[in-house]
Amino acid sequence: MWLLVVPAYFLGTFPSAVMVARSKGVDITKVGSGNPGASNVSRTLGRAWGIAVFALDALKGIIPAAVGAHLVHNRGLAYAMVAASVLGHMFPATRRFKGGKGVATMAGAMFVLQPLVSAGLSIVWLAVLKISHKASVASIVLIVGLPVLAVVKGVPTWEIVTMIAINALLLLRHADNIKRLLSGTELSTSRPE
Repeated sequence: MWLLVVPAYFLGTFPSAVMVARSKGVDITKVGSGNPGASNVSRTLGRAWGIAVFALDALKGIIPAAVGAHLVHNRGLAYAMVAASVLGHMFPATRRFKGGKGVATMAGAMFVLQPLVSAGLSIVWLAVLKISHKASVASIVLIVGLPVLAVVKGVPTWEIVTMIAINALLLLRHADNIKRLLSGTELSTSRPE
């Protein structure tokens, strides 16, 4: 049963942004921020393509969370599979361990495992994005807000600790964004004209 974390990792390595951008003749790792994620695709190719990448990356979290929690009925396994998928997305062995930042994958998983918390965070994420015009700011708020709202909702402590551990990795992957935010050079979500 716990061997399911292996296919979960490889599911996470599926290069959604790279493949969507390649279909439009673009190497997403060489344009914009260089990050193979929904925000960079949105800035480079337009919002519709960014949404498509976000949905594909979210599926990489939805599938392992649903398999673990609803098919196998083991929430511990579900979180382990989600962690594996997020790691696969961020550090894909198939692409020299250079992947995305994992926010969409974790968000998809939390919609399965913590639907009420995720619904609340979606509203917060959209509001912060609308105000700041920066996906990185909205993502950082999401990363920090998840365990906070989970505590408020009364989610079991072991789940909150697991969320914090996974989200710590997501936050580390946003270190460059944080530096650019502090220096005032972070890119907005708008597509360049």
